Amino acid sequence: MQGGVFQERALTMSVRKDPDGRWRYRKTVTLPDGTKDRISGTPKHENTRIAAEEAERAHIEQMLHPPAPAPQKVEVPTVATFATKFLESIEIKNRDASYRTMETQFRCHILPHLGHLTLDEVSYGLVEDWKVTLANKPLARRKRVEGAEPEKLSARWVNECMMSLHTCLKAACKRGLIATVPEFEWLPVPAPEFDFLTFEEAERLIDDRAIDEADREWRTMLVVALRTGMRQGELMALHWEDVDLGGARIIVKCSAYKNRAGTWVIGPTKTGKIREVPLSGLALQALTAHQHQRGPLVFCASDGRMFRRNETYAPLNRALARAGLRSIGWHCLRHTFASHLVMRGARLKAVQELLGHANILMTMRYSHLAPEVSRDAVRLLDRPVNPESLAKNLPNFPGHAVN
Repeated sequence: MQGGVFQERALTMSVRKDPDGRWRYRKTVTLPDGTKDRISGTPKHENTRIAAEEAERAHIEQMLHPPAPAPQKVEVPTVATFATKFLESIEIKNRDASYRTMETQFRCHILPHLGHLTLDEVSYGLVEDWKVTLANKPLARRKRVEGAEPEKLSARWVNECMMSLHTCLKAACKRGLIATVPEFEWLPVPAPEFDFLTFEEAERLIDDRAIDEADREWRTMLVVALRTGMRQGELMALHWEDVDLGGARIIVKCSAYKNRAGTWVIGPTKTGKIREVPLSGLALQALTAHQHQRGPLVFCASDGRMFRRNETYAPLNRALARAGLRSIGWHCLRHTFASHLVMRGARLKAVQELLGHANILMTMRYSHLAPEVSRDAVRLLDRPVNPESLAKNLPNFPGHAVN
């Protein structure tokens, strides 16, 4: 039935006065889908014919345009309840180390303060108050020196806890549990300091004449670390099939890490990307002499198994002691590789690719080691200007006339 015909038939009044004196409407209405429905009623306020007709008209109009159903109210879970689901998602898409860090942040710093709140109760003010609480929280596991101020959580760790909460709230927003995520204001964090060996110190550390026969294989690992910048886990997981001695290069495909069961396993690199690192002459020579038949790993125990991380500390310490150097860790050798490259004029973009940094900002920490780059850039302004070259570079700039 067409809408106009229905409208005409629906609005035909059927109003009469009952024996009790009450005006009433009764009518059978045929709806657009062909179904019939009988309606009746009386006016609510005035007992008149006009009022009954108005009531009938309103009743039919309601049948024509019924109100939209009210949206069901979504039950907003607490931060603690949603955190369980959120961490399950993090667990399957992040490395074990990243998951353990985030789980620790929720268990120790987020849930004790905010876990009882529903997600929509987490406001800018509450986040700010929680941030101040964290920034003033003393480290529980550090021994206090009598009379000294207790050591507190670092600004970097506070920001990482805030980032975990922010990521959790963004996930809740995507699920439609909350409408918006409150604004977060991060604490200022100073640029991280790092140590590295001088050129002379690095040479002393890998001086072949000072290496004991028992540590000769460890010297190869030290040389490769200093000349490739590979992470400690990448060195532990390096396979011979990824070492191209003929092409003088290493394809970095994997890294060793400890899973939640406490077992050292091999997985993808930290960034999940594969990179190629050329071998210097010294590194190529050391690896060529290091070849063995104990198994697929380049650096391994006598039975071919992968080293555990704690097994790599003593050989490094012995080499440092022989060279008369301060105590450093394996990661310092990675800093040394990058620092020496920058100090010898390597471009930061090339250093980023060799180190496998996710973005250039991580590599910029070494930029201060090459002040001559900035000096040379400024000295370009002292060169005489070639008018023809300048005209080619400024063709679309009005007002830049070159005489």
